[in-house]
Amino acid sequence: MTKLGMGVVGVGAMGTRHAENIRRLIPEAHLIAVADADLARARQVAAELEIEHAYNSVEALVERKDIQAVAIVTPAKFHGAAIKACAHAGKEIFCEKPLTLTVEEADEVLHVTSKAGVRLQPGHVRRYDPAHVRAKKRIEAGEIGDPVLFKSLGRDPSPPPVSYMASGVNGMFFQDSGVHEFDLGRWFMNDEVAELHAYGGVLVFPEAAQFNDIDTALVNMKFSRGTLGAVENYMQAVYGYDIRTEIVGSKGTIMLGYLQQTPELVLTASGTRTDVVDHFLVRFADGYLDEMRDFVRTILADGELKVDGFDGRQAVAVAAAAERSYREGRPVAIPPAARPAKA
Repeated sequence: MTKLGMGVVGVGAMGTRHAENIRRLIPEAHLIAVADADLARARQVAAELEIEHAYNSVEALVERKDIQAVAIVTPAKFHGAAIKACAHAGKEIFCEKPLTLTVEEADEVLHVTSKAGVRLQPGHVRRYDPAHVRAKKRIEAGEIGDPVLFKSLGRDPSPPPVSYMASGVNGMFFQDSGVHEFDLGRWFMNDEVAELHAYGGVLVFPEAAQFNDIDTALVNMKFSRGTLGAVENYMQAVYGYDIRTEIVGSKGTIMLGYLQQTPELVLTASGTRTDVVDHFLVRFADGYLDEMRDFVRTILADGELKVDGFDGRQAVAVAAAAERSYREGRPVAIPPAARPAKA
């Protein structure tokens, strides 16, 4: 069997999950090396996964000739530089969301990867979650008629550590949380967001204010063909990890999302008890595996990515518009952008 030689750059919790999937669950892939700014952590993960090579930079990792593709799972601030390093080395690229932190840098990496002739897939995992995939197929089959209204919410059980925000290397709230919903809206509605009005506030996590960030947001959107959308993101649901989406069509509606990890419900004299999904790596375990498996198989088959750099760029553009709308307190139009022609 031909295998795709791969490296993973950034082995925090999410990067380690991707590395584990590549190493243990995707037989078409061969995990050759991992890299992290914390070399001790890279070595630890390499030892746990029983691979030989660990590095402290993407530049060192991409020097290896036996690596054909790289998964970038660093903090968002470093995505652009890592993408360019991989492209210059001729590596195919998977990059976690958000693709970049600015539209300008997104356009730059699209140019660089196109010029280098390498493929770039952003990590929009919900496109690979089985429930979302089924919903998309139902929409495409016409089961709910023409989609006219998109509604989506993402609620985290608790805010990130203050150190996460203080580090300055991660995206702001719209980039970090809202970008999932923005991409879903484009995907389910098969359309671009043309205008939006974003509202935000610091309502439950006062520490966010000192980093000029927010913890709660609502975004009303209009798509280019006139259909509508609404997105909610919230940082402190407390009861669990809550992801729900609704697509209203001219002939029906699809609702997806759940709170329970298992269907078990316990009823006793003291009350009702059930479990909940408590973490994104639990809720989207299948999605993370399926997206990486699809990336590997697509590269090996020299195929066309299902979600590409332009999709990542467009989600970044909507997040940037939402940030601007919130800061300026007004609706913001999003300039249309054409998908680059394939070489």
